[in-house]
Amino acid sequence: MTLSAEIRVDRGHFALELPLTVAPGEVIALLGPNGAGKTTALRALSGLVALTGGHLRVGEHTWDAPPSVFVPAERREIGVVFQDYLLFAHLSALDNVAFGLRARGHRKARAREQAAASLARVGLADYMHRKPRALSGGQAQRVALARALVTAPRLLLLDEPLAALDAGTRLHVRSDLSHHLREFPGYTVLVTHDPLDAMVLADRLVILENGAIVQQGAPAEVAAAPRSDYVADLMGLNLYRGTARGTLVALDTGGEFTIAEPGNGPVYVAFAPNAVGLHPERPVGSPRNSWPVVIAGIEQHAHTIRVRFEGSPPVLADITPATVVQLGLRPGQRLWAAVKATEMRSYPA
Repeated sequence: MTLSAEIRVDRGHFALELPLTVAPGEVIALLGPNGAGKTTALRALSGLVALTGGHLRVGEHTWDAPPSVFVPAERREIGVVFQDYLLFAHLSALDNVAFGLRARGHRKARAREQAAASLARVGLADYMHRKPRALSGGQAQRVALARALVTAPRLLLLDEPLAALDAGTRLHVRSDLSHHLREFPGYTVLVTHDPLDAMVLADRLVILENGAIVQQGAPAEVAAAPRSDYVADLMGLNLYRGTARGTLVALDTGGEFTIAEPGNGPVYVAFAPNAVGLHPERPVGSPRNSWPVVIAGIEQHAHTIRVRFEGSPPVLADITPATVVQLGLRPGQRLWAAVKATEMRSYPA
């Protein structure tokens, strides 16, 4: 029994067309730039936005099939973890988790008993009587997860669940969340901007742009073969489209590459920024791709320096601070970029 959806939401200025299937126990991550339709999809799944077309079936039950069927949010078997958690400040962690059960008619004692068990499962048995202001960000996130899971939902919705955490806390909470999601037997849909959250937590990525899917697949598949500039940027890759004739690719943006594996017709060419070598003069020696570039920008990127170059084609390069000093890099400087053909991955467009 799967979650099967054809989510169509037309708002006049924006239209979302999202076919979606989720297997029991599977975690799907929706990614995309701002305005792509991720939040609209989440609201449609939760029942806060009605479909204008298509359907939403969860197992044997239909939740939305305009114009005849619409199950409101309060009657859907869902759990939601919001970006800012939305815990009730005046309630203890225990009563926050018990709230959903009480709203469904459970007696207070029974609801609190189940809430205590749910908090224990996320490692917060010793914190159940604390109010949200006395919890750390990671603890508040786990309370929100316990609250979402305690009602045994069929569908779990996660809206940027780690965005409010600092980098150090996020590392640990991400690992904990991954463990809990692996034990959840229902359907999980995660919305995130963070590629690492998606790669660690999700079984499958669905990339949205302008209300439509541009790519989907297992995280490793998407990372290995991006099919849009957004996905390439998300995965930290340089991406180009062109036409292959044997081992030569004429790029749509101008310039050409020599690739290791011959092809024919439209292709993508991708490579990592750390595969780019920089030289003050045109390099000679081993066979490689090389072309003149001009520095358009220099910025800190993680633990390296990322340099953005204009040229035919433009390119991103990741280098060490020592290389910046050695070459005396500055905006407007002219250099040669070089990438070995064996560092490039090409695949049909």
